[in-house]
Amino acid sequence: MNRALVFILVTVFLDMVGFGIIIPVMPALIGQVGHVTLGEGAVIGGWMAAGYALAQFLSGPFLGNLSDRYGRRPLLLLAIAGLGVDFLLHAIAPTLGWLFVGRLLAGFCGASWVIANAFIADITAPEDRGRAFGLMGAAFGLGFVVGPAVGGLLGTFGPRVPFYVAAVVSGMNLIYGWFVLPETLRVENRRPFQLARANPFGAFKVFHSYPGVLPLCAVMGMFFFFSSVYPAIWPFWGKANFSWSEAMVGVTLAVFGVIMAGFQGVLTGPAVRLWGEYRVAVLGLLCAAIAATGYGLAGSLSLVVVLMVVHGPEGFVHPMLTAILSKRVPENAQGELQGGISAITNLAMLLGTVFFANIFGWFMRPGMANPSPNVAFFVAGAGLVLTLLAMIWATRREEA
Repeated sequence: MNRALVFILVTVFLDMVGFGIIIPVMPALIGQVGHVTLGEGAVIGGWMAAGYALAQFLSGPFLGNLSDRYGRRPLLLLAIAGLGVDFLLHAIAPTLGWLFVGRLLAGFCGASWVIANAFIADITAPEDRGRAFGLMGAAFGLGFVVGPAVGGLLGTFGPRVPFYVAAVVSGMNLIYGWFVLPETLRVENRRPFQLARANPFGAFKVFHSYPGVLPLCAVMGMFFFFSSVYPAIWPFWGKANFSWSEAMVGVTLAVFGVIMAGFQGVLTGPAVRLWGEYRVAVLGLLCAAIAATGYGLAGSLSLVVVLMVVHGPEGFVHPMLTAILSKRVPENAQGELQGGISAITNLAMLLGTVFFANIFGWFMRPGMANPSPNVAFFVAGAGLVLTLLAMIWATRREEA
């Protein structure tokens, strides 16, 4: 395997370990700082996640285009440093306002996956990118194996402890990248920075010049909107439905990380060779719709684990769509493409996270006659069915 690819996979893995550590304790931290109920905390957490996504939406294309001009390495190191500062702010935050500030800062500097994807496009041939993007997804998944499990255990010592540990992990990641991360963008492939290309709405306009890009970008946006139900409500849903502790939330996320990493890291290559990128993406969307609906019906932890296995092929969707899109733009526009994808996905997650957090909060509000934590999953399942149909429509010419 190319050494540069190994470097970037390890960097993304460490980045996701630091991010995953904090997930199990967010409900407890919001409740401690804001003195709110579980349903109210879910809504606040949704708005915090939306602030993060908004900052990424605004900064992703900007940083992606800067990387096309100045190289990948400095922009990735900036993203890692910003995330470490965010973790420290969460660890010491005295009010909910400081938590929001931290999320905005992390979002602005949180384009690490945008630059990492551009790294991969720099060092792999077009026909190998599906597998390479699958390995990227596996690194994310493995980060979620280690991060949430550790975060759940550390949360037993207090909801702020995992944030201190996450800050240390980010610092180690920054040091690692500073000394060993190579620059992969050749001088001859760099291009002048243009503000029109660097704003998220400008990215949408530029995509008109690349045939077949906009319909698949719409599919990408729908997918991230409806799959944002998981970061929006998972720890709150687990507490409400099954009385999960922070440790149990971490264990469930770790188990799902193992499953997702297995599908993305081991099965992506064989699946692409057997069926092609389009059919693999369709399979992933079908499984995603079944799993989301199933979580809403699940009555036990064992059934949740079974659904996680069904859910696994969803991990194919993002790398397959990214690989397909990367073949439809020139080599000197890969950073712009990844910045545009970041804008689309973060806008979708911004809207989706707020949408699903508020659905959860509404159906769990005080005084509700028949409170239910499951409605958001039913809505997400229906939306993922629509996404599957949109994918089939968008790729009908390629499959004809």
